[in-house]
Amino acid sequence: MADSQDHPLKLRNLGFFARLGVAGFVIAAIGGAAVSGLYLFWHHDNRDERAGLTIDDVTAHYHGIVSEARLLAALEEGHPEDLADGEREKLIGWLRGDSATMSQTYDSLDLGADAPAEIIAVSCLDCHSRTSEGPDAAPEIALEYWDDVEALSVSRDVQPVPLQILAASTHTHALGMASIGIAIGLLALLTSWPRALVGLVLAATGIGLAADLSGWWITRSVPEFAYVVVAGGAAFSGGMSLLGVMVLLDLCLPKRKRKRSE
Repeated sequence: MADSQDHPLKLRNLGFFARLGVAGFVIAAIGGAAVSGLYLFWHHDNRDERAGLTIDDVTAHYHGIVSEARLLAALEEGHPEDLADGEREKLIGWLRGDSATMSQTYDSLDLGADAPAEIIAVSCLDCHSRTSEGPDAAPEIALEYWDDVEALSVSRDVQPVPLQILAASTHTHALGMASIGIAIGLLALLTSWPRALVGLVLAATGIGLAADLSGWWITRSVPEFAYVVVAGGAAFSGGMSLLGVMVLLDLCLPKRKRKRSE
């Protein structure tokens, strides 16, 4: 970590209380980044109306998602071929009904043999159970329980965040995150770490933030850009954390003694 430059602005030349103050600011910035990441997880989780945080949640937030339920699409395409027309129509009618009451009518006793659960048990489980075997078996698409069926039964029409909210969020994040990034980057440049290493991490951090924020708008038209949003956000968060750790480690170094000639 040796550096040929030695001037008062080097972090290791600061006094004890100045080091404590800088360390406090850096720890707060790193902690804020961690909390913001947790908030984003809570905010985007289930955005695509499916449990778990996936790339679809990011796509749904910035671009929107409109997709037909896989079970409905299969039925309308004529699968399974030996399903009676009347039973097919009952299942399609159930899938196109109110999604809020689907679980209640799935195994309704009032419907008897016409309940979706009964039709699926008789006509689908030979191929779509976890223990299915044979040339037509598809155990990876199980339909044994309601949780299995639910994941394949809900059509999605998720609208993207309104432009006004996206603009306000971009304005806030661009100014705030860029300012913090510049501050942490300047502090890292005042450490004893090699300038080339600091510059490389700083470049990845800045480019990551630019990719993240611009990706919000590009994803609105090009859904595949959601991957750029994720990659850019990860690069910025990781870079910020690494720069912060580099600053904190440098603050722990002993103050460099000056030569008598100086």
